[in-house]
This record gives sequence, structure tokens and C-alpha cells, in this order.
Amino acid sequence: MKKQHSGEGAIIIKKYANRRLYNTESSSYITLEHLAAMTREGREFKVVDAKTDEDITHNILTQIIMEEEGRGEQPMLPVNFLRQLIAMYGDSMQAMVPGYLEASMDSFRRNQAQFKSAVEGAFAGSPFAEMAKRNMAMFEAATSAFKPATPPPVANKDDEIAALKAELARLQDKVDKLVG
Repeated sequence: MKKQHSGEGAIIIKKYANRRLYNTESSSYITLEHLAAMTREGREFKVVDAKTDEDITHNILTQIIMEEEGRGEQPMLPVNFLRQLIAMYGDSMQAMVPGYLEASMDSFRRNQAQFKSAVEGAFAGSPFAEMAKRNMAMFEAATSAFKPATPPPVANKDDEIAALKAELARLQDKVDKLVG
């Protein structure tokens, strides 16, 4: 069967009436778990109804989120956030919410990357470097949850890095006191 891609280079996934998902790139049936993994890998895909060719990507991504929320010990989306989100449907500000959430998530990802870089730089060559890497992995797992709160404003990148280094020095002092 011929491989199909959308105009943007995204992989086309066809959803059949029997609820099966067909990856036209690999010519194989896949599951929602495969789509979740593709999303984590940054692979672009578009899910279309096999009969009508209607784009149903949004519905499928929402379904993946629902399944992820249902199976995790610690749901990513707090109940209060879900209530607030539901309350926004039909509100005059509804059209602004997607852009706001997207910008907030982009900002969160940038801050996470900057923090990771600062921590790695601060512990380079330290006897605690391996411990810092393990702690960073735990931190990343803990901060993978999206929180809609806006981070406090920082004057510039240098101030932010200085604040992070000061916090790391404070934490290092605590570790030294606990170890020593």
C-alpha cells in the first residue's frame, strides 16, 4: 500500500469504523499507546476518519489524555484545573483559552530547559554530580505536570540564572550539613 503523508509532512493515521488505527507510513495497525509514544518523540501525525477523511486528531489526542489520566497513580491535571477549564466552555473568553494554554506550556518547557541547564552547569565537576543527575531526573518527573499558574516575572535571563545558582548553593549547604 502507498505511504501517505499530509502536506506538512505529518504521518497520516487512518481510523476505521472498527476503532482500529492504521499507520500509513509503516503500513501497520497501531494503538493509542503508539500515538502517545510518537507524540513524546515529537513525531507529527494527523488522524483521519478512514471513511469520511475528516481530521479527528483533536479527538484522538483528547482520548489519549483521558487514558493517561485514568491509568496514572498521580493524574497530571488537577481537579480544580479541570473544573476551571470546563467552566470556560461557552464563556466569552473561550476563544482565548487555547492560545493562553499553548503559550503557558511553551513558557513552562523553556523554563524547565533553562533550569536543567543551570543545574547541570552548577554541579559540573562536583563530587555530587551523579547525585545531582539523579535528583534532576526525579525533578523532571515531578515537574512534568502542567500547572496553569504564571511564573513570577524575572527581569532577565541573567537574573533568573543567578537566582537559580543562589538556590542551588543554599541546597548544597543543606546537603553538606546533612552529610557532614
